[in-house]
Amino acid sequence: MSGSLTGSPTELRTWLTERIAAHLGKEPSAIDATATFEEQGLDSMAALTLCDDIEDELGLVVEPTLTWDHPTLGELTEFIAGVAAAKAGAAK
Repeated sequence: MSGSLTGSPTELRTWLTERIAAHLGKEPSAIDATATFEEQGLDSMAALTLCDDIEDELGLVVEPTLTWDHPTLGELTEFIAGVAAAKAGAAK
């Protein structure tokens, strides 16, 4: 990972929650891990910006459809943690 995250799923989830909250103009505590991003008001422009954030912070290239393919915080965290672990394993 290129940013400051260690790669732990808990830390990743916290970071994603903070980023999503920022894009929605909400407090992180207002983000529902089980509701879809669409249900919480994340529009396509914010979703694309979130993909850019992930690429910048984690050094992972992600598809623009990421938040539709993994539409909840839980699913997105699990997917990104898996990709990051695979990338770390390949780098060894």
